[in-house]
Amino acid sequence: MKKSLISIILLFVFFHYSEAQHKIRSGMVVNYSIKIKKSVYRIDAKSDWDHPVILVEGNDITIDFNNATLAGSNSMKNADEFFGVAILIRNSRNITIKNLKAKGYKVALLARNVENITIQNCDFSYNYRQHLNSTQEKEDISDWQSYHHNEKDEWLRYGAAIYLRQCDNAVIAECKVTGGQNGLMMTECNDGMIYNNDFSFNSGIGIGMYHSSRNKVMYNRLIFNVRGYSDGVYNRGQDSAGILVYEQSNNNLFYKNNVTHGGDGFFLWAGQTTMDTGKGGCNDNVIISNDFSYAPTNGVELTFSRNSIIDNRIYECDHGIWGGYSYESVINSNKFRDNRIAIAIEHGQQNEITYNIFYRDKEAVRLWGNKEEPSDWGYPKFRDTRSRDYTIVSNSINKVPLVFNFSQTNDMNIFNNSFIDCGQIYKTDALVNGLDTVYNEEIAEKLSADKNFDIPVVKNPADPFKGAAAWAGRKNILITEWGPYDFRSPVIWNTNPVDTGGIMKFDLLGPRGKWKIKSFRGVDSISSLSGEFPASVTAKKIASNRTDIFIEVEYKGSEVTTPLGEKIKAGKKYLFSYRKFFQPMNWQVSWYGFDSSSNPFKTGRLFPQGVTPKPFRSEKVNKLDYAWWGGLKGEDGQQHTQFITVAESNVNMPKDEYELGVTWDDATRIYLDGKLIFNEWNPSEYNFDESPHKIIRLQLNGNHHFRVEHVELGGFATLSLKFQPAGQ
Repeated sequence: MKKSLISIILLFVFFHYSEAQHKIRSGMVVNYSIKIKKSVYRIDAKSDWDHPVILVEGNDITIDFNNATLAGSNSMKNADEFFGVAILIRNSRNITIKNLKAKGYKVALLARNVENITIQNCDFSYNYRQHLNSTQEKEDISDWQSYHHNEKDEWLRYGAAIYLRQCDNAVIAECKVTGGQNGLMMTECNDGMIYNNDFSFNSGIGIGMYHSSRNKVMYNRLIFNVRGYSDGVYNRGQDSAGILVYEQSNNNLFYKNNVTHGGDGFFLWAGQTTMDTGKGGCNDNVIISNDFSYAPTNGVELTFSRNSIIDNRIYECDHGIWGGYSYESVINSNKFRDNRIAIAIEHGQQNEITYNIFYRDKEAVRLWGNKEEPSDWGYPKFRDTRSRDYTIVSNSINKVPLVFNFSQTNDMNIFNNSFIDCGQIYKTDALVNGLDTVYNEEIAEKLSADKNFDIPVVKNPADPFKGAAAWAGRKNILITEWGPYDFRSPVIWNTNPVDTGGIMKFDLLGPRGKWKIKSFRGVDSISSLSGEFPASVTAKKIASNRTDIFIEVEYKGSEVTTPLGEKIKAGKKYLFSYRKFFQPMNWQVSWYGFDSSSNPFKTGRLFPQGVTPKPFRSEKVNKLDYAWWGGLKGEDGQQHTQFITVAESNVNMPKDEYELGVTWDDATRIYLDGKLIFNEWNPSEYNFDESPHKIIRLQLNGNHHFRVEHVELGGFATLSLKFQPAGQ
């Protein structure tokens, strides 16, 4: 009898537990705690922000997804086509989301006005990311991002794994984001705890903050959040960063995070409010014991603000710390190595540079002011922006060719620094005054006092630095058309992309395994047709007016994770390739002055009726790939801030379907054989905080005539056309 009763009870518990597991369905609304049945749910969301797959609204709710997977945008092939929101949480309190995998969405988890939200052990990898148009040979301006405004959720245009707005006391722990663009993006979120996460190998931002204060960011792995880099060719970063802190974000703590190989490691900007009024800033943030090495641009950038940067490692960046207009900031006990300039500060005041170690930087400290500051900035109209009042004490400086490079800077106390095997110690101009190198006991005693910070205790903290040495060096940043290469799939990488000689050099990188070249064109004399990873090979270009190089390689070996997150089992064949295409076109390009009395956007005419203008500049080129800052200089030396570009070309194209990629700013239209095929002739449709890029498909065969018309109205300008065969 007892055995029968026990069996009945066990059966009841089993069936009750089974029934308690819910299946995900499209448009699901959750307002109480549930557990999800583990499965793969392929469910598209609608394309707007307000109709997710799952809506959560209420209080005291826990959803255990039980390692279920939500997959969206199922008819889409490329990550820049992904759309919709997987999970939307709004107007709620005490919400926990755990053990969820979500991929294929524009935003995996979006939360608005949620107090005490916890997101734990979730994997939001392989969601939206832009297709990048820059190549190893040349940057495309359209890849630049802009995070300077987010009052109207402008950041959402770039998508995000996690996007929080007005979510105080958030806890984000043990989550993963890779193969996307942005990891965790926070606006108006205070008092959060972000720890033990891995947001790495994304093409935009690891963690971003806007109007967010008193958050603790600890023990996170935020490596390779980067774009805009080609080793030895250009190092632009394009406003990517491991950590981004913008617009009145104060009193945050960043402790023991691994933030190497970011466009910037740490990117802080006071915000437009401060730029307009001179008030506020992103102040009193503590950045301590992190690694910001191998940034193409700045290991740490902090501007128009007051902060503490202590005990960080900053190796092999363009600038170790860029501190434009920083004031009352502490730069203490950091380790700088192999940077172009370790510390660079323009128009800074009352900053302390103490107890740092400099080794093999080309310059240790550069301080300067400018005679004129931008006239459209409000900041210098309300603030004293002289470069002045520095304390540079007790630093160890080793093998640095130029230690201190100062111009237009006043009142510096510099003493008790050690110099070993250095070159020139001081380089100053005639506007440097008040450089005091006498030992000051009062200053020394004040600076020797210990600096104490409140570091929260994290139970079982992760070690984000484990294994980091394997990727040391900026040379390991390899930017593909979808973002940073993550070393989990094989790749054939051209290591001399701008070499004009006839020999191409390649590295074959990836998991352990064997490779063999299956097919190729445009090259011959390949030094080896098979081998094991890693390997290096060379190939000879076949001389041709048109560059059309293709090398396809077969891999067989360890498990592969493709750039889209697909798993290829060990031992299964996997194909990968290298492609380079360039169709030279004989362009005749002319530039004309812009006549404001005739509006070409209303009339459709470039010039006033009856007027035959004379170009102020002309040239012949084999490609259209221009970027202009502040106008274009004519052949007479006059600078034209507004101008018209007209380019024409006759070209013979082999029969094929082509993709024509166009990047522009401010307006352009393109004619093919007299027919309008591209019409972006209304600049009011764009705010141009970033340059747009569009692709059109063309069937071409034989001789064709192209005409490109472009108008620039002032500021930054660009015009770029790129052809390639469709689908490659």
